[in-house]
Amino acid sequence: MPPRHALSDLPHAERVQTVRPADPDAPRAPRWLRIVLPAVLILVWLAAASVGGPYFGKVGEVSSNDQTAYLPESADATAVQGRLADFTDGDAIPAVVVFSSEAVLTDDQIAAIGERVDAAAGIDGVDEVSPALPSDDGLAVQSFVPISSEADLGDTIAALGETLRDGLPAGVEVHITGPAGFSNDLLDAFAGIDGILLLVALTAVLVILVIVYRSLLLPLAVLATSLFALCVALLTVWWLAKAGILLLSGQTQGILFILVIGAATDYSLLYVSRYRDELIRSERRWTASTRALRGAAEPISASGGTVIAGLLCLLLSDLKSNSTLGPVAAIGIVFAMLSALTLLPALLYVFGRASFWPRRPVYAPNTAGAAPTRGVWARAARAIRRRPRVIWITTTLVLAVGAVGVTQLQASGVSQSDLVLGASEARDGQDVLGEHFAAGSGSPVYVIVAEDRLQTAADVLLADDGIDGVAVSADTDSGTAPVTEDGITGFGAPGAPAPEPTVADGDVLLQGTLADAADSAAAEETVRDLRAELEDASPGALVGGVTATDVDTNDAAVHDRNLIIPVILLVILVILVLLLRSLLAPVLLILTTVLSFGTAMGVSALVFNEVLGFPGADPVVPLYGFVFLVALGIDYNIFLMTRVREESLVHGTRDGVIRGLTITGGVITSAGLVLAATFTALSVIPVLFLVQLAFIVAFGVLLDTLIVRSLLVPALTYDIGRAIWWPSKLSRGER
Repeated sequence: MPPRHALSDLPHAERVQTVRPADPDAPRAPRWLRIVLPAVLILVWLAAASVGGPYFGKVGEVSSNDQTAYLPESADATAVQGRLADFTDGDAIPAVVVFSSEAVLTDDQIAAIGERVDAAAGIDGVDEVSPALPSDDGLAVQSFVPISSEADLGDTIAALGETLRDGLPAGVEVHITGPAGFSNDLLDAFAGIDGILLLVALTAVLVILVIVYRSLLLPLAVLATSLFALCVALLTVWWLAKAGILLLSGQTQGILFILVIGAATDYSLLYVSRYRDELIRSERRWTASTRALRGAAEPISASGGTVIAGLLCLLLSDLKSNSTLGPVAAIGIVFAMLSALTLLPALLYVFGRASFWPRRPVYAPNTAGAAPTRGVWARAARAIRRRPRVIWITTTLVLAVGAVGVTQLQASGVSQSDLVLGASEARDGQDVLGEHFAAGSGSPVYVIVAEDRLQTAADVLLADDGIDGVAVSADTDSGTAPVTEDGITGFGAPGAPAPEPTVADGDVLLQGTLADAADSAAAEETVRDLRAELEDASPGALVGGVTATDVDTNDAAVHDRNLIIPVILLVILVILVLLLRSLLAPVLLILTTVLSFGTAMGVSALVFNEVLGFPGADPVVPLYGFVFLVALGIDYNIFLMTRVREESLVHGTRDGVIRGLTITGGVITSAGLVLAATFTALSVIPVLFLVQLAFIVAFGVLLDTLIVRSLLVPALTYDIGRAIWWPSKLSRGER
């Protein structure tokens, strides 16, 4: 080695060669940090998931499926429900028990039925039952059985059915219907939400990941990421519901499960793709991990932020079922992002290249970053390069044709008896009840009116063809007294004194028996007519009950749909503008996503009406479909366009489109298949709303993945060229 002073006499090139260059791939973090940080992250998530896991079996303790609890406070039905305890013995849930026979019931049979009804009064959770009331045709008997709101509804209904059927005369059938019966049907439908729903969703994800990656360890790591995120999200939501901050229902719970599993898997796949690329570019795991994290953090954060922003727009809803779903689902997305950006990188760092066994990525820096030249996405890219305008115009026309079917969507609401698919004792009992009694028995219209206007309001009810009879709450054995055009009628012998009505704060409670089934369109029309007539005859009167709750729910859902959809579009547009630093690209992405949503709804309407024969849809179905399809569908455009912009900065916009499509094609398609499969799992819950939502979102996600993101958006962007980034600098010049 020459003396130090002699280096200055060497030529410049030789002096440079004597200095050993720094290894650009060398880890910059100390070794202890590279060991401790992944271990701590894994242990923290493992501990949190261990605490949250047992809460899967405790959701029933903090959830409620009572529809009235989710109405806005301003709704008449909500106000009436809050005051019922002032006029009745409590807030019991009424069950209607109907006995029927094909032959006229004998006195002995009626007496035996009466014994069964009396025996039901001794069941825990059952309040005072009404006497057995024979029908005019002698073929049926009914009884009203109030079930305490403090009792376990499922156990009480089961005990009631067993007691009523024990020793029942031959040839007599019994059904339990009414509000309690239909609520029990919903409980039974949601009974498998913790077990079968999770099993189906996780199995579908595992199968897809094994097929895509042809690996065993990597799918398990991704699955653990999703499951741990769900456990921690559920733990957080459970305690918020326990504190009364959030409302949780079986429907919200099912959506939370599916959304977290699907979103966490999507975000994980994006990171896995980046990590695999960096393992080819970098020899060391730490370098590959940090580079992959930097590359995936922006699109994952932007995607998750878009979904969260869309979900939080539901806070504008009048319906608490919508306004509480927003934060519940947003909490799930937060933990889905956190797990994909912390737990998964830690797991894959520990496993290294073995994560992809047996197809381990080989260190080959000279090939890193090269766009694939083979495969379906390379062929799609070449087709777009040749005929971009033909492709985007053709796909737009096809989507527009599919969107025409949206006019056939029947989203004005469905009856309560149609909410549960498959067999339903309550629905069968409702049919039997309507054959022999007033179909609205057990689910009356409640009218709270000033005491001095009692008769005026009663006359309005009696004059309506949809009302079969009127009673007023009073201190009698039955708790009510009949009201006729001549006033309150006494019981017993003619001329018996009429009881005094129950008065609370100067008001009385009238009960109108509906002539039609409480959940029918005719009953809803009766409620609307009564409200209009009472507004003139008795200002300040409140109309509530089961039917009024359905009416107020549908009205609030329509209001929410018209308000929230435009707000979501505006919020997502702002996020895209900030992310892509452009105005034109975000507007076009929003338009393509809306077109895709319209097509999904149009095709779904045709399937629901013509193939599956559904009776209609809840008004909130289009809103939920829009929230999930637009928020999640825009994710794939974000994944694509952020990569296109990244490539455009180096290769120009048109080459950037081709490279972006070929590089992201596989991972985005895999993510779309996973999300579609997870939402399809919702259909195992036999509830009409969830089955419809499952089809809409699954079909819409596949549409976004395979057509909109694969053909329409790339072809449109390629055809427009660098002007797509207007007004940013990238639209005026490229390197």
